[in-house]
Amino acid sequence: MDSPKAGALRRKARAVGRVTPQIQQLIDGMIDAMHEASGVGLAAPQVGVSKRVIITEVEERLQVLVDPKIVKREGEEIGTEGCLSMPGIVADVPRAARVIVKAKNRKGKGFTLDADGLLARVLQHEVDHLDGVLFLDRVVDTSTIREVTASAEVEAAVTAA
Repeated sequence: MDSPKAGALRRKARAVGRVTPQIQQLIDGMIDAMHEASGVGLAAPQVGVSKRVIITEVEERLQVLVDPKIVKREGEEIGTEGCLSMPGIVADVPRAARVIVKAKNRKGKGFTLDADGLLARVLQHEVDHLDGVLFLDRVVDTSTIREVTASAEVEAAVTAA
């Protein structure tokens, strides 16, 4: 992890505030990168930008969240997670079963998202990236950390819910 983005992955990302044309460009680039990697979520620090922007695409529903904040967590589930920043590694990670997230959309308008299942897991994983936390930091049972092929990793992420 000696790439420029490695430093951004361990720092707390800065708030965006106003959604500018530069942020719009960042969002478009992130969507392209996520699709290219067949991911279900991506945070700006993963592309080397220390800004509080995440995108998710679960069940073909694309969500853009600017300055997201998890305001409520309920329950707990353990699921298998992988990360585009750490290809070839998956592990079982405990997460809240349901979350409520407040954020702004790509036009800067505030909204609240109530999520459960895979979307709740992806949102928590990506918000962690904004705080410099990686999914391996959340693993309770280290024996669940394992290497996988790229196709198995995508499969694990999709079946996590």
